[in-house]
Amino acid sequence: MVQSPFVPRRPSLVKGVVLEPLPNGVYRVELENGAKVLAHVADRAGTHFTRLLAGDKVGVELAETDRSRGRIREIWR
Repeated sequence: MVQSPFVPRRPSLVKGVVLEPLPNGVYRVELENGAKVLAHVADRAGTHFTRLLAGDKVGVELAETDRSRGRIREIWR
């Protein structure tokens, strides 16, 4: 089956750990491969007020244009 260029691909989640919360709902996250990225909580995961602390495990979807930024899609406590 050929992938249509008009259908967006679903980005994969990368597991990571929150290193520190930053102002304005941004978090510094260390990914499984050791890379550190800045991430914000996505709308679906942020519908309920959730405060992430250092050490929380999260699933991050990396931005396609800038791999040093992403959004937190899943939260595992």
